[in-house]
Amino acid sequence: MTTPEIAQPRSSTRAVSLKGGGRNRSGQTNFELYSWLFMRLSGLALVVLVLGHLFVNLMLGGGITALDFGFVAGKWANPLWQVWDLLMLWLAMLHGTNGLRTITNDYAEKDQTRFWLKALLITASIVIVVLGTLVIFTFDPCLDPSSTLSVCSK
Repeated sequence: MTTPEIAQPRSSTRAVSLKGGGRNRSGQTNFELYSWLFMRLSGLALVVLVLGHLFVNLMLGGGITALDFGFVAGKWANPLWQVWDLLMLWLAMLHGTNGLRTITNDYAEKDQTRFWLKALLITASIVIVVLGTLVIFTFDPCLDPSSTLSVCSK
C-alpha cells in the first residue's frame, strides 16, 4: 500500500515581506500590515461599543419590551448616542468589509473575479455606510405634527 503524497503549499505571488518597517522591498506601503492591525484594534473597539450599546438598551432601558420607536427617538435626540451608533456602524462595516476583502484575496483565484468581487463589496459597503449615516443624522421623529412622543413636546 502506498502512502498518499501531500502537495507542497502554494506560494502567493502577491506575498509581501513584513521586514523593513512599513514598506516592502519595492517601496510601496505595506497595506496588509495596517489592515491586520486595523482588524485587531477595530475588533476591540467594537466589543466595547457593542457591549455598551447592549447594556444601555437592555439593562438601563427597561429590557427588550421598552425598545420601540420612541426609545430610539429619545436616544438619538442626544448627540452622544448619535456618535456612538455612528462609530458602531462605521467600524462594523469597515471591519466586515476588510475581513471579506481578505477572504476574497485568499480564495478568488482569477484576477478578474477578485476585482469584481471586491468592487461589489466596496460598493455595497459605501451604500450601507452612507444610508446608515443619513438615517442617524436626519432622523426626525417629529415629522408628524400630531406626534405624541415625549421628545416632540414643544
